[in-house]
Amino acid sequence: MAKELATGVWLLELGFPLFGANAFLVDDGGVTLVDAGLPWFGVRRELRDAGYEVANIDRVLVTHYDIDHVGGLRNLPDLDAPVFVGQRDADLLSGVYDPPFFHHKGAFHRLARVLVPIPERFEILPLEDGAQLGAFTAYHTPGHNPGHTAYVHDGLGVGLVGDLVWERDGALTPPKWWDSYDTREMRRSIRRFAGLVPAIDVLCMGHGTPILRGGSDALSSLVRRL
Repeated sequence: MAKELATGVWLLELGFPLFGANAFLVDDGGVTLVDAGLPWFGVRRELRDAGYEVANIDRVLVTHYDIDHVGGLRNLPDLDAPVFVGQRDADLLSGVYDPPFFHHKGAFHRLARVLVPIPERFEILPLEDGAQLGAFTAYHTPGHNPGHTAYVHDGLGVGLVGDLVWERDGALTPPKWWDSYDTREMRRSIRRFAGLVPAIDVLCMGHGTPILRGGSDALSSLVRRL
């Protein structure tokens, strides 16, 4: 079921605790979908639970190209909105960038982009670090993926961080090495993001339970443990 985390901010639970990923909807006068889950779970149903239809979506922000974050776009053939992706992951999708074949995640992505591509009918727009999209700011946060991007809505105090961090038992943790390109770079991204962003109250991650109060404090606590 969809759950309202704060005024205009919805959690779309697309999967189970160990299988699937969170997506989010932000309504600040325009409607933004952040990620779309696996192709086997009902993003359309979750949207309706929150009181929205696909036609209401004005833009899609993708934190990174992984099947559990973009696969659900395949179930939205009537989506008429631009899809924004960090530059390096956009290059991966288009074939401009070939990830290393002899790397556990690089090899997986070479296969995944063939088996589960973002449908060609969508308008895919690459994002650079610091790009502004309405009230959202995009932050390039590589490590988990080369083009991983986190988004902060300054007006609402909401950070949508994809797989920059995971939540486990009430605390934040970096994703595991087997699900990432470069864990050292990922730790640098966490430190940089925590130091750059304005105060975040609600912290929304792809895996785990969103933090509804003191998101910046939770990030700072993680930085001290890295």
